[in-house]
Amino acid sequence: MPLPENGTPWPPAQFATEYAAMRVDDAWYAGDRTRLAAVYTRDQLRPDGRRRLWGRRPPAAGQRDDRLHIPLAADIANTSASLLFSEPPTFTVDDTATQARLDELTEAGGVANALLEAAEVAAALGGVFLRVTWDTSLAARPLLTAVHADSALPEFRFGILSAVTFWHELPSDNATVWRHLERHEPGRILHGLYQGDADRLGVRVPLVEHPEVASLADSLGEQGDNIETGLPDALTAAYVPNMRPNRANRGSPLGRSDYQGAHDLFDALDSTWSSWMRDIRLARARLIVPDGYLRSNGPGNGATFDADREIWQTLNIPPTETGTGITLSQFGIRVDEHQQTAEAIVRQAVQGAGYSAQTFGLGDATAATATEVVARERRSMITRDTKARYWAPAVADMLHVMLRLDRTLGFSTVATGERPHIQFGDAVSEDPQSTAQTLALLAQAEAASTDTKVRILHPDWSDEQVQAEVDRIREESGTAVPDPITGAPPAPAAQGETELPFAA
Repeated sequence: MPLPENGTPWPPAQFATEYAAMRVDDAWYAGDRTRLAAVYTRDQLRPDGRRRLWGRRPPAAGQRDDRLHIPLAADIANTSASLLFSEPPTFTVDDTATQARLDELTEAGGVANALLEAAEVAAALGGVFLRVTWDTSLAARPLLTAVHADSALPEFRFGILSAVTFWHELPSDNATVWRHLERHEPGRILHGLYQGDADRLGVRVPLVEHPEVASLADSLGEQGDNIETGLPDALTAAYVPNMRPNRANRGSPLGRSDYQGAHDLFDALDSTWSSWMRDIRLARARLIVPDGYLRSNGPGNGATFDADREIWQTLNIPPTETGTGITLSQFGIRVDEHQQTAEAIVRQAVQGAGYSAQTFGLGDATAATATEVVARERRSMITRDTKARYWAPAVADMLHVMLRLDRTLGFSTVATGERPHIQFGDAVSEDPQSTAQTLALLAQAEAASTDTKVRILHPDWSDEQVQAEVDRIREESGTAVPDPITGAPPAPAAQGETELPFAA
């Protein structure tokens, strides 16, 4: 399928409902007050008829806007990404040479960081696209990048991504809107530059017409606007849904945001926080003094009260007259009421997104082992495992495409037939003290070999690193003794073998 025709409405109406929801989610994720007010200009009332905080009219000129925002939405997205990729995942293949090249691609390309960024955006917008591209002027390897869901027009068949068109607006110094479209199909990538307006794609023009993509035209050369990837059976992009189904549109192949159904809760939290700060502002201590206590600043300059003055002259006021002395005015602050309300709203919002309240600091804050943390945050761990099942196939596909492109483009000659396997890191790292106690108990019970204990302490080490550490431990502990009959050096301990000193 070619790129869109000239004059096409943009963005297309096919996913208009999803794009509208993404705009609202994006405003809450960004936490920008101006964008929140713009989003709710036409949707000012909650379902119960009350006016939303961000649906109110902005204050008049010269008045202060007392509306405050709590970035709970951003915190939810960040927590979702941290649960998945705070510990970098492990990518493995069986072939040694391919594994070495895969490690080079993922480490040099910062794949772990790209996945962390993509996971945060996916939690906010309901999904994210992973794209494989390359630029020989930057690096001699394929690159894995993340494309936000509100900048893509996907095409699905039976829930599987068959093609996708990415776009972004280019800088312009007038009312003209320049858009660069990048369409990914199996075996090729198409590029197009369009000159239009805010609502229309406009006319397709050569890539050299805009300096931002002129270099792309030079790199394409005789290929025109199309790039043949050499992988006719593979797509150089993948879609990762945050969670499915999309409750607002069950027929949509796109995922749902962690914010779905929580927008009014976010608004209520901001209302609570704004009310709390208003109590604090009104509760500032003020002194009410009679006119006689004021010092004139001259005609037309008013009068002031010096709060630091220590000596006052006697005023000619009858002692029985009321309201003539200095009066302190200070209102109470409803701390407990506001705090309990805010915590209840946060708890409901994070639970609706599938997380435990303890993950966001609500509940017992005492120190705990990793096992106890997992037990307390079981709901968060379940949500993490569910999201990981959506991520694993897409990440493995894109890593496989990277390896195949790496060979096709001449960057390497490694075997590319094997699809990489992804293993997610631990969401909660084990406490070193707890690990040490476990190893001490295993050693006391003589229930594990030195090899096994080293692997428990260093699960990310290779077999060679483990064996070298075992040999050093045996030498330092005096258990690396030669054979008493032949004098031969001790054989390396087999994995899982319990090692005891010769004297035992």
